[in-house]
Amino acid sequence: MCYSDEAIFDSVIKIRKLRFLFSKLFFNWIEEKMKGGGDDAASSAAASASGPPPSLEWRFSQVFGERTAGEEVHEVDIISAIEFDKSGDHLATGDRGGRVVLFERTDTKDNVGSRRDAEQMDYSVRHPEFRYKTEFQSHEPEFDYLKSLEIEEKINKIRWCQPANGALFLLSTNDKTIKYWKVQEKKIKKISEMNIDPSKDPGSSSPLPIIANGVHADKPQDYLSKDFPFPPGGIPSLRLPLVVVTSLETSLVARCRRVYAHAHDYHINSISNSSDGETFISADDLRVNLWNLEVSNQSFNIVDVKPTNMEDLTEVITSAEFHPIHCNMLAYSSSKGSIRLIDMRQSALCDSHTKLFEEPEAPGSRSFFTEIIASISDIKFSKNGRYILSRDYMTLKLWDINMDSGPVASYQVHEHLRPRLCDLYENDSIFDKFECCLSGDGSRVATGSYSNLFRVFGASQGSTEAATLEASKNPMRRQIQAPARSSRSMTSVARRGSESPGSDANGNAHDFTTKLLHMAWHPTENSIACAAANSLYMYYG
Repeated sequence: MCYSDEAIFDSVIKIRKLRFLFSKLFFNWIEEKMKGGGDDAASSAAASASGPPPSLEWRFSQVFGERTAGEEVHEVDIISAIEFDKSGDHLATGDRGGRVVLFERTDTKDNVGSRRDAEQMDYSVRHPEFRYKTEFQSHEPEFDYLKSLEIEEKINKIRWCQPANGALFLLSTNDKTIKYWKVQEKKIKKISEMNIDPSKDPGSSSPLPIIANGVHADKPQDYLSKDFPFPPGGIPSLRLPLVVVTSLETSLVARCRRVYAHAHDYHINSISNSSDGETFISADDLRVNLWNLEVSNQSFNIVDVKPTNMEDLTEVITSAEFHPIHCNMLAYSSSKGSIRLIDMRQSALCDSHTKLFEEPEAPGSRSFFTEIIASISDIKFSKNGRYILSRDYMTLKLWDINMDSGPVASYQVHEHLRPRLCDLYENDSIFDKFECCLSGDGSRVATGSYSNLFRVFGASQGSTEAATLEASKNPMRRQIQAPARSSRSMTSVARRGSESPGSDANGNAHDFTTKLLHMAWHPTENSIACAAANSLYMYYG
């Protein structure tokens, strides 16, 4: 086939135009990456174009350790820590009795069964289901004789480490000691044969009864060395113990690999793994220490806020978290409501911060309770590391690490309790430390409250989602209509979620003895695990 010169020329022009267009798109993408937007900018643009995701309808999934009506809850059984691993296939809880309980997921495709069962299963409505895996005693109560101080066995934090060779690894800590655990399935070994055949005993004409420890019932324990005659050439019927490893039976064994102790003078409030898989940090009220998982007798102090004179102490560290991607960056919060982002490449002791995130105090709003309710009890990075979620007594705040002028969104959780701050101070409820969590895609945030309630908010731009749910088999009975909120922008902070003063979603008085302090969001799906006293509730949306 023959082409004219004009057709060839037109084809060349079209090819050049396409090349120019692709080059322009590529350089625009590079420019967005250099500005720090990257995938976040692309996802934000897509979200803006399609609008906020629809509100979720939360459903009950499972409960472990459910209480019957009137059943008394023992103090040692109350759950004090919850954590999913990165894959979402395992869940760990710690309690005040020093125990760690592990759960494993059962609804994965590997556990479905036959192909016909898989075809019949509707994966669009499938949600994570877990079963009990094992438990072990992580910490025991101790006593510091030098300081005359009792050390509780309560588990403060649990963090999963990278699995290896089919074994699970995790860190658990109480107030003073961090432990590194390995949990692995091992095949059960059984002893099938042992000792001497009594029917061929040359020292007796008739067999004697043998008791459980392998000796004759009517002879002393040391008769083999005194009365037993060994014939020349040995005993042909003597059989050594034979250990048989069964191929079907296995048992889970938890073994403490390392103990990281004597590094904190004050109570440990946080531990966090680095993305390098080799190091982790631990934080107490005044210091943050850096550890190597393989070295238990040495740590490096990277943050120290202890003043020379303790009378000059004005704030303490309340929480610390490693950046999920950059192993050189971490953030820690303080009792004054500020968050500091530090870069360990700057200096060995990170006295100065890279960025400071704090909300300016409104003029004329200061009171006796201002600093107490401003104290941040928990911080979490989003999965991509772009945002930090913080929880103080009154609110949830979402911070963009590229913007330190103020939070990009604020969610009212306990604003309706402001008239009752005096009562909360007298019964010490004002010092309760509520945790917070983000969904894997960063589109929603959640935190707990009183009366075993927890709240879920939409974090996408333009979202008005705000759900109040109860930790029970019917979570939606506490559901209320969410008030509209203004769109989130760089100049104005979105605030929503307020309720009627002094009451819950149904207008009932709050029960300050039942509080939902600990919760975790599944890393890849819309599933939440939360602790109500000794019960572990799981929900999906």
